[in-house]
Amino acid sequence: MSTPQGRLFTRCWSPGAGNPGRDVPIVLFHDSLGCVALWRDFPERLAQASGRTVIAYDRLGFGRSDPHPGRLDRDFVQDEARGAFAAVREQLRIERFIAFGHSVGGGMAVACAARHAPACIALVTESAQAFVEDRTIQGIGDARRSFQAAGQRDRLVKYHGDKTDWVLAAWIETWLAPDFAGWNLDADLRGVRCPVLALHGDHDAYGSVRHPRRIAEQVAGPATVVILPDCGHVPHREQPEAVRARVTAWLDGAVGRE
Repeated sequence: MSTPQGRLFTRCWSPGAGNPGRDVPIVLFHDSLGCVALWRDFPERLAQASGRTVIAYDRLGFGRSDPHPGRLDRDFVQDEARGAFAAVREQLRIERFIAFGHSVGGGMAVACAARHAPACIALVTESAQAFVEDRTIQGIGDARRSFQAAGQRDRLVKYHGDKTDWVLAAWIETWLAPDFAGWNLDADLRGVRCPVLALHGDHDAYGSVRHPRRIAEQVAGPATVVILPDCGHVPHREQPEAVRARVTAWLDGAVGRE
């Protein structure tokens, strides 16, 4: 898929044979080190469980999309909503959608739900950061040190190739920059009108349960917070069946067969 900034890799999963599907697709937004491939089999299983088409794309600079031309600025979360995602909507002819984002992708899902409010019928955040917390800074600092160990960077090269150093810098340098310390999602959250499900692991190393609670407090629409016990930062990988069950049951109640 072509955009003014470069080509984006996208992939779609259908509900499967014998399931006519529902009209409104789920769009996935990946985390700071993620890409379509790192969702693994979650999109396919979510499509089967929910009866909806699932769409995911690699953000510019990640996975199989084109390299990013520069550095991320302070508004990179909101930029995704008005830039790349707007292009995805237009080229895939997505009239209405359900936004589902993991980690910083959760913030992007929030921004997209706010900016494209008439089209977004539901929002799911998973391990989303709503502001910069001490635990967030601590977790990223620990990760930076771990990636300095032999072989750790190689785990990302498999997915990002020669863009790996940019991916790491985009995450670490952006979040640890002094001028990013006051960043938060409050303005975007207040623009969200649709039902919201905020999922969060109780052992998340990058954010406490204050994040989903702040999401629920700030949005204009009805919100449900689910704290997953004995779960870290990647619930869809650590507890995939529980996440699928929670999301599909909640969607059935929140938006029905739309």
